[in-house]
Parts: sequence; structure tokens; C-alpha cells
Amino acid sequence: MRIEIFAAQWGNNELPAPVFIERVKAAGFDGIEMSLPLDAAERDDWTRQIADAGLGLIVAQWETVFHPTFEPHKAALAELLHNACAARPLHVNSHTGKDYFTPAQNRELLDLAADISRQHGVAIVHETHRSRFSGHPMLLLPYLQQLPDLQLTADLSHWCCACESLLEDQPETLAQTLPHVRHIHARVGHAQGPQVADFRAPESQAALEAHLSWWDEVIRLRRAAGAERMTLTPEFGPVPYTQTLPYTQKEVSNAWELNVAMLQLLRQRYA
Repeated sequence: MRIEIFAAQWGNNELPAPVFIERVKAAGFDGIEMSLPLDAAERDDWTRQIADAGLGLIVAQWETVFHPTFEPHKAALAELLHNACAARPLHVNSHTGKDYFTPAQNRELLDLAADISRQHGVAIVHETHRSRFSGHPMLLLPYLQQLPDLQLTADLSHWCCACESLLEDQPETLAQTLPHVRHIHARVGHAQGPQVADFRAPESQAALEAHLSWWDEVIRLRRAAGAERMTLTPEFGPVPYTQTLPYTQKEVSNAWELNVAMLQLLRQRYA
């Protein structure tokens, strides 16, 4: 099974395409995970440059966060997913639904995504993320029971924050969730937040080991299933994900440096 590691455009959005793509290649990533413009010409220009550089593409859909009520959210989700699938990425990572939508509403959104996925022949995976339909384990599990083919992006840093733990108290939850994971956001969270200041620091080692154990299990499950590829995106984010000092707002760490360091850790671990 190939392990492919992607660079998040998040935090690098100000860089022109050629500059960012060169930065990604120089660091040794296999591809880019990014949200694509809705303008078809701009979208196709990005995808052409990424392909010409020999990089893979995962499209991220997160802009539905700007639509807090159901009908506008549903309309935006359809537009964004069709646009994402038109780029023919490896898969689409979607921020789907809201934790305050009804189960029936979130199910309608998941069914919509599944239909769009079938139309385009592109897999759509749904991210475990605070405030989405999957923002807490007990929100997600009923959907996994109803939709056994539901595919997920595991960003378990969000669950650490939502559950105020490293999930050591709910192994059954993880056992039900991890078999559905097809993509990993390799960011390390902790019981009080979705991102440690520096995963290499001694005080972050317990959190790092917990996350590595979950990622190890996903890799094991995918290998056992005979999967050809597993994708991971180191996703340490910019301010305010990156913590800052009071008054000066000086960043306590550099997100790009952390993502490159995580790339190197993952390469060594899953070679």
C-alpha cells in the first residue's frame, strides 16, 4: 500500500500557485490538499499546474461553514462538491452539516454527497470536525450505523477537544470509527484544544503517542483491506490554531515547519 502525504494550502493561501507548488515539491510532499476556486478557469489553472508538477490533488470543501441555515447550506454543499469533483481529485474532503441540524437534515446532506460522488465517480470523505455533523463521537456513531459505507477523514484532534480527553475512556468509539477512515489529517490535538504548540516538545508526547496509535490502526486496517493507497495531510494551522503570546501576538511556533516535520515523521514511520 502506498502512503501518500499531502501539503495543506491552509495557511499558505497568500502564495501564488507557482510559489506554493514549488514549496511543496521542495519539501518532499506527494501532493496538495486545497479548496479550489468556483471559477472554472481559475480552478482548471490550479489543477493543471499541480498535475504538471507531478503532484496529486485532494480537494477540501469547507466553505459551507458560511451557511448556518439548512437550505443555503445544502445549496452551497451541492455547488462546492460538484466543483470539487470536476477537478478529478483523488478524493474530496468535505466539512458537512452542522451539529445543530437535525439528524434528518444531516442525513439529507450525506445522501446528497453520496449522489454527487456517484455522478462523478469521485470519493467524498467527511471530516470529523467540531461543529459539523461529526463534531463529537456520539453525534457521529448513529450515522455510521445507518450508513455502513460512509467514508471519513479522521481529524481526531477535534474529538480530543470536544471530549476533553485523549479518548482513552472510549475505545469502543474508536473501534467503530477507524474502519471508516480513508484519509487522515495528521495534526496533534490535546484535551483542551485542537493543536499542540509543538508536537516535538516533551510536554506534547502523550498527545502525540495517542494520535500515532490511532493513525497506526487506520494504516493497519487499510493494509488488511488490500487498499492501494492511504493519504495523510499534516495540518497544523495558522493563527489562531497556532498559539500566540499575549499583547505581542507573536506566534509560538511555525505551522509550515511543523507540517514538514510531521511529513518527515510519517515517512519514517510508514516507510
